[in-house]
Amino acid sequence: MTFLRITQIKLPIDHTQEDLHRAVAQRLGISPCGIRTMQVRRQSIDARKRGMVFFVYTLDVELASGTTPSGSCPYTLSPHLEYTPPPRVVKPPSPRPVVVGAGPCGLFAALILARAGYCPLVLDRGKPVDLRTRDVQRFWETGILDPESNVQFGEGGAGTFSDGKLNTGIKDRNNRCRKVLTEFVAAGAPEDILYVSHPHIGTDLLVSVVQNIRETITALGGEVRFQAQVTGLRLQNGRLCGITINDHEEMDVRHLVMAIGHSARDTFALLKDAGVALAQKPFSLGCRIEHPQSLVDRALYGRDAGHPRLGPAPYKLVHHARGGRSAYTFCMCPGGQVIAAASGPGEVVTNGMSLRARSGKNANAALLVGIQTSDLQGDDPLAGVAFQRQWETRAFELGGADFHAPAQLVGDFLQGVGSRVLGEVLPSYTPGVRLCDLRSCLPEYVRATMQEAIVALDGKLKGFALPDAVLTGVETRSSSPVRILRDERLESVSVKGLYPAGEGAGYAGGITSSAVDGIRVAEMVARKLNHAQNH
Repeated sequence: MTFLRITQIKLPIDHTQEDLHRAVAQRLGISPCGIRTMQVRRQSIDARKRGMVFFVYTLDVELASGTTPSGSCPYTLSPHLEYTPPPRVVKPPSPRPVVVGAGPCGLFAALILARAGYCPLVLDRGKPVDLRTRDVQRFWETGILDPESNVQFGEGGAGTFSDGKLNTGIKDRNNRCRKVLTEFVAAGAPEDILYVSHPHIGTDLLVSVVQNIRETITALGGEVRFQAQVTGLRLQNGRLCGITINDHEEMDVRHLVMAIGHSARDTFALLKDAGVALAQKPFSLGCRIEHPQSLVDRALYGRDAGHPRLGPAPYKLVHHARGGRSAYTFCMCPGGQVIAAASGPGEVVTNGMSLRARSGKNANAALLVGIQTSDLQGDDPLAGVAFQRQWETRAFELGGADFHAPAQLVGDFLQGVGSRVLGEVLPSYTPGVRLCDLRSCLPEYVRATMQEAIVALDGKLKGFALPDAVLTGVETRSSSPVRILRDERLESVSVKGLYPAGEGAGYAGGITSSAVDGIRVAEMVARKLNHAQNH
């Protein structure tokens, strides 16, 4: 059957399904009864004109037999949306492929390998997501941190405690992004992630989604082991031949997918000591900024703010500063909270998180400034890790050395004075904040760029410079400061059989792009294993 792709159908936010049906028929120049089926492929919000908010649709339409669209109607044939998996093998290889890390990259690498019959083993240093969730909640309530089970480490990866945002800017010629979304839906995620322009699952739903993906991997012959950290590599003539787990267990391995995440600092050091080629990589540093969600809604949706079909408004902003640096908002969480995201003692790290309902009073986003490799000291590939630690340690000390976070009102930050009393915005970070002057835990050029950006961005989003808005520091883990170098075959340039993948390796940023990179690496591993079996 043939489907027509229709774009730019714009309707008021109160439209009905019948209104959408009639608008498509009118575009095609046919009677509404000439439409057999109609499927929404994309739904976005157009709020560019104040007081005039619309939904904009892209749809795939199947026409009834004998119905022909008007010759002047602009349409295309719907593109092929199916993902083509690697060929399935009859017998799994020995030794089987191993995936290190059970974040989005590792889980999807293992899922693709498992569906193709390769029976992968997944090793994760943390705990299953249900136990991990308890450890995270205990940390937020008491300040007792488990260095191996926290916001950064454990099943689901760092993205589990965010917003479950799935939007990405990567090109998708092979339908891998679509594959990621359909697998999430099959695992229990809401179906609207397949078509809304800013899809998100929500931390509360992600827990069960991640568990279901793991159960699918094991049902297909794979295995997932927790509290199993890779602590050594065994190499022979530049090729991987084995690994050490938890300092004592030896395992023969020929194909190892390293999907370790951006906070596996001890593993970065392990790889460096083993002679794996690493390089410094740009990253970002800044703070979380919190506003009333109602302010953001009014600024973006005007009189339609609060409409139930719109939900809490998101934003994405950037400012190019006079000094040549840029500041931008990242991982914006409508109706969310700022969370403690440390993975080690003596550090304060912030992140943002939303539940599916996004019903919190505050909106928050990271306000970040780019850190270039020229800002780092020396040519050590782990210099970015040292830089992150430096400012995380200062934030820990400024917050009182008990995982409280340093915070400052935006008005005081702009005036260069420390804060003493909160205003109308109550910070959502737990265990809690201590008001201070954030200049003590930010590089001077980051502070100056953020100050300029806040004023400038107020012109794009009215109220962004609200004096009572709250800045909470510091955010350092938006991306990896390290790249594990790989070649065009997605293999380490220095160790054969080692496949750096995902955000920690420096090749992705966010849940979807990390999962897609895991799929690409899995395809390459499957190709090599299949070739070896047939020759």
